[in-house]
This record gives sequence, structure tokens and C-alpha cells, in this order.
Amino acid sequence: MITLASHEQAIDHLELSGIGIQRNFRKNPLRRSFHPLSKLLRVHVVRMNDPHFGTTALDSAHLEIVTFQGRDYQKYALDNQIYFAPIDDVPSNALLIHKQEEIERLELEQQVFSRVFDDRIIFPPIQQLAKVLDCGYGSGAWAVEVAEQYPNCEVIGIDVSPHMKPDDMPDNLWLQVDDLNRTFTFRSNQFDLIHSRLVSSGLDKERWPRYLRDIASVWDTFRCLKRGGWVQMVEIYFNVQSDSGTLTESHCLRRWSRDYIAALEGVKDLRSGMKLANLMASAGLVDIESKMIPLPLSGWSTDPRMRAIGEANRENTHLFLESLGLYPLMHRLDMPEVQFQELLAGARQEASDPSLKAYIPLYICIGRKP
Repeated sequence: MITLASHEQAIDHLELSGIGIQRNFRKNPLRRSFHPLSKLLRVHVVRMNDPHFGTTALDSAHLEIVTFQGRDYQKYALDNQIYFAPIDDVPSNALLIHKQEEIERLELEQQVFSRVFDDRIIFPPIQQLAKVLDCGYGSGAWAVEVAEQYPNCEVIGIDVSPHMKPDDMPDNLWLQVDDLNRTFTFRSNQFDLIHSRLVSSGLDKERWPRYLRDIASVWDTFRCLKRGGWVQMVEIYFNVQSDSGTLTESHCLRRWSRDYIAALEGVKDLRSGMKLANLMASAGLVDIESKMIPLPLSGWSTDPRMRAIGEANRENTHLFLESLGLYPLMHRLDMPEVQFQELLAGARQEASDPSLKAYIPLYICIGRKP
């Protein structure tokens, strides 16, 4: 059965089937260090299912960086219109705090998700994990947690950018470089769980149906999810809404949302979160369950749990308004820097205004391959 929670249901604790079986995720994960570029040459491109063999040397094109408005971006991702957010990877110190900003933001985001999901990282009712694939690993935080919780499970993460790969990885974790827009080359029937989170800004607009088929199509033998395996997907629609109905189209938050969506309209489907259940069904998955949670941008809720989530999300919100919007708005829409900074300042102020009760829709969906 395919369901989408109502607005009222969404503020309740997440109750997808079996979602409560994993409860050991650390609430305050230790700060991790990250590879400088000189150490990334040992990262490889996914070609086979065995993490030890069958990979090829990393093309140096994936390591090239360009700087835009003081932020570092992967040149390969920009040139191929894959990803438009920064990949700041320089180790932090007193002079380079800004360069560390995206890593810090992703770690804050992980902590917010930990609160939203009550410290649960795996939602489907999986009794035993032998092999897991994380699509779009980002900073590697989710993959690291799974590998640490399941030391006998083989965890593979793939991402187009290797720049934020953590140094201190568990021995059962392999982070590799690949483009999710290309057909998967893993051998068939490998993974018990395939996890995909916040990839809508990285997947081509027309890629989504094929992406699900590559992961788990029931009708194609050569798909990497095992029969009986699960898919777990999480997406955010960065279209800011108001729980009080007081946010108007003239507010900076709404203008930021409109401009961000418009900047990527031709190449990305930022509304993909609303379609996850139908996409899974089209790929032949069963036992599909989905939910929308209004993720508060600050601590405005009267519900203690949601207020704590909003307070935790406030700093992340202030950071993503810049990091996600900077290149799309200033480069793709040719917005002048002064105008962008004014919009950013106004949006940050409004995000913290409790009277506006601003939130963004967070979508979660799981499905099983029969």
C-alpha cells in the first residue's frame, strides 16, 4: 500500500514499518577529520561488486577544484551539471574556518536527521545485513555509522565527489567515486539495503525512473538489490512553507525558494521527494511506505520534540541557504552579489522568526524488492 502522511500526521514520530529496529546511532558523533586532496588518489571508481578488485584508478578530473565567491566546487560536477553545492574540504584552523563550512554543515545536517529519526539510521525491518550500498555518501557520515554498528556487514558508498571522504573509516567501509547519473555497473543481486539520501540536486531530471530501475527493478535480472532487499530514500523539497500561513511570496524565504528551484528547473527534479512512492512502485517494489515530515527551520513549534529539532536545525538552515543557493542563484541566474547577500540576510532572519513557523518538507520512503 502506498501512503503519504497528512500534515497533521507528519509531526508524529516516524512509524514506518520496522523503523524502530536500529537504535544505537550516536546522538553526538565525534568530529571526524577529512582527507586533503593529496591523499585522495587511492579512491577508485566503482566497476565491480568486490570492493577489493575490479575498480580503476581515479581520473584526476574528479579532483579538480574551482573557486566561486570564496567557496570550493568540484569542477567535474559543475562542468557536467551534476552538482552545484560546494565541497569545501580544507582542514579547519583559525584562518580557514570558512573553507570547512560545507563539511560542518553536513555534520550538522546528520545530527538533525538523528533527532528527526530518533537516532535510527535503518528503517525497514531487516533482520540481517551482509552488504549495504549508500548512494551519494556526501561526508560519509551515514555510511560510517552503519559500518560501525554492523562490523560484519560490507558497506560501500558512492559519490561523484571524493573531497569530503573521512580519514578514520571502519575497515568494512569502502567509499568510491561514481556518477549516479550513469547506469550502475555492480553485479546483480548483491545488496540487502540500498540507501539514497538528498540526491535530487545531483540526479539529472530525467534520470529518476531509470535510477530506481538500476537499483531494484523487479523485471530486470541485472539489478544490484537482492530479492527481498530494501530501498530506503530520503529527500527534502527546498520549497519553504509556513505552518502559520503567514509566509507570503514577498518574503525572502519564498523568494530564495523560487529562485533556487528556477535555477535548477531544467536539469534537476527538486520535487522528487513527493514522487518516491510512485517511482518505487513503477520499479516493481512492494511494501512501500512513505511519509512527509515538516522540518522546522528554527525552534518555533509548541511540541517539545519538534521544537528541539527546529533549534538543532537553525544553524544548518543558515548555512544551507548560502551553500545551496550561492552558485545556482549568482551564476545560473546571474544574480548580483549585493542582491544575493541581501536575500540571504533576509532569509536567515525570517528562518529564525518564530511567528513565521517556517519549514521544509522532508520525505521518507521505503520499499522491498519481492
